[in-house]
Amino acid sequence: MVEVAGTTVAEVMAELADLEDPKTRAVNERHGDDHGVHLGRLRALAKRLKTQQELAYRLWETGDTAARLLAILICRPKAFGRDELDAMLREARTPKVHDWLVNYVVKKNPHSEELRLAWSADPDPVVASAGWALTTERVAKKPDGLDLAGLLDVIEAEMRDAPERLRWAMNHCLAQIGIEHAEHRTRAIGIGERLEVLKDYPTPPGCTSPYAPTWITEILRRRQDG
Repeated sequence: MVEVAGTTVAEVMAELADLEDPKTRAVNERHGDDHGVHLGRLRALAKRLKTQQELAYRLWETGDTAARLLAILICRPKAFGRDELDAMLREARTPKVHDWLVNYVVKKNPHSEELRLAWSADPDPVVASAGWALTTERVAKKPDGLDLAGLLDVIEAEMRDAPERLRWAMNHCLAQIGIEHAEHRTRAIGIGERLEVLKDYPTPPGCTSPYAPTWITEILRRRQDG
């Protein structure tokens, strides 16, 4: 087992290899993630290792998806510079690494707003999706200063034809605006109804549809019932 003190990259990589499970890999690969480590076991390993920034750097440098996920869990989010995070995001091409990097690191970093603005305008749709994810966070938690009507203008004009990851991120922002901001709710629902993005997305029982009009209505109903 990996020890907390004096841990080497080789030791961690060996343990990740031991945790590899073919069934888990098959499930992950259906979602575009090329690793076979159950996330519960990955989190347990991270808990044992505790925060180790230098080890996190070294694990990230391996390029291995499971190692990068572990690096995200044991790093210090505020320790990264703006350019470091920009480079890391552009290297994070698998969905889970991309999502965890944005949610667990960038959102907690002092450069998050600067990166939000830069990434939202990036020509790479995967990078732009990260900018939209950060915008959605602001819509929900720190909306002051955001041009919500302007965001809806962009979503209305560009979401339907956007590449998949960017389309999902814009759709989330659309739903969040409709959920959190009553003055824009009717327009947000109307945009969703006209564009019909994810309207027919298969949704398991008990889960909320990602179709924005349904999503908005369902969350508001739950809040009222609660």
